[in-house]
Amino acid sequence: MKNKILVVEDEKRMNNLIKDFLITEDYEIIQAFDGDEAIDLFYNTKDISLVILDVNLPIRDGWSLLREFKSEMPLIPVIMLTARSQASDELFGFDLGADDYVTKPFNMKILVARIRTLLNKSIKSETKAKLEYNWITLDSMAHKFYIENEEVILTPIEYDLLIYLLKNKNIALTREQILNSVWGYDYYGDISTVAVHIRKLREKIELNPKKPKYIETVWGTGYRFI
Repeated sequence: MKNKILVVEDEKRMNNLIKDFLITEDYEIIQAFDGDEAIDLFYNTKDISLVILDVNLPIRDGWSLLREFKSEMPLIPVIMLTARSQASDELFGFDLGADDYVTKPFNMKILVARIRTLLNKSIKSETKAKLEYNWITLDSMAHKFYIENEEVILTPIEYDLLIYLLKNKNIALTREQILNSVWGYDYYGDISTVAVHIRKLREKIELNPKKPKYIETVWGTGYRFI
C-alpha cells in the first residue's frame, strides 16, 4: 500500500509541483490549500502517513494546525514548509512538535530524502506505540488507555501526565519537573495544577484514590509511579 501524504500549501503552483514529484516517487497525495480544508482532510482521510505543512496559510496558519495535528496524532510526522529562515522560527516549530523544517526554495530530491527518513522512523515508532505495565495498557497511536482491557477515558493532559509518570516509573519526580515536561516551560499557570491533575488521575486509575497504590506522594518532593 502506498504511503499517503497530506500536502498543505496555499500556493497552487508549489502544491502541484510537490504533488507531481511525489507521485513519481510512488506516494499517494492529498492536497489542501487553506487551513480549514487541511483540518477537514486530516480528520476525514484514513491512514495519512505524513503531513507537509506550510506555515503561512489562509484562515488558519500552519502553527495552529501543527498544534492540533500533534495533539490528535502525536506520532504522525510533520514537515514544515516556510519562506522564513530565522533560527527562532525553526526552534518554535520544533517546540510545537514539528519533525523537520524545509525553507523555500528547496530541492525536491532533498524533500523526498527527508520524507523517507521520517517514514522509516515512524514505522519503528509504531512498534513501540503500546506501553504495557501489568494491568494497564497505553496505546499512543490511538491515544487510548486501558485497565485490564477496559478503556478509561482520560483528558489529553491526563494522558500526557500518565505517560510521563510511566516512562519514569519508580523515580521521584518534583512538581517542577512534571510541570515543565507535561505542560511545557512556557506554561505560566500555578504549580498547584500538578496536584489537581494528579488527584483527577488517581480518581480514574486507583481503586482507593485516598490511599493510592500506584501514584505515590513523595513528601517534600513530588510524586512517583510505583
